[in-house]
Amino acid sequence: MVNLIWAGLFFIGYIFAAFQGNMTAVNEAIFTGAKEAVVICIGLISVVTFWLGMMRIAELAGILKKMSQWLQPLITKLFPDIPKGHPAIGYIVSNMSANMFGLGNAATPMGIKAMKELKKLNNDKDEASRSMVTLLAINTASITLIPTTVIALRIEYHSIAPTEIVITTILATACSTIGAILIDRFFYYKRISKGRGSY
Repeated sequence: MVNLIWAGLFFIGYIFAAFQGNMTAVNEAIFTGAKEAVVICIGLISVVTFWLGMMRIAELAGILKKMSQWLQPLITKLFPDIPKGHPAIGYIVSNMSANMFGLGNAATPMGIKAMKELKKLNNDKDEASRSMVTLLAINTASITLIPTTVIALRIEYHSIAPTEIVITTILATACSTIGAILIDRFFYYKRISKGRGSY
């Protein structure tokens, strides 16, 4: 469905450009954008690789395990349906840790694995469980302590102070995460109060 939407937007824009005589500008933008995308991706590879390596070192050093223990009370509160010691908890912690360091690309595989484990807990039903909805809300809001990818982009475009966004990013993502959790709980308890069960 998403692919159809993107294709539709592309063709509509192309048709409007043709009618308004802006095809030259559109073609130029396409090739310029493609070139910039390649340059940005190559520039981000080093940053993402560095932080993935740091996370691997943290995992081998037992830091992620410690973080998992620190986050355990929070995870238990947020995901009461998940049994203690279930593999989904480890994936959720890894997903949250990657998001905290602004590594959305690294967080995505962990989020997918967590969702697969949560689906197994939900007896492979097509309807999302309470924990699946909560994970999606938290992953989307994703509190970020170090916006690695954005800092890398600012460096790529020669920002004078690429790290000056750290404090505002922490505040903004903290607000979005708290908002996501509150909205998730609001609709959950509203559904329960109507006698419709879980999500």
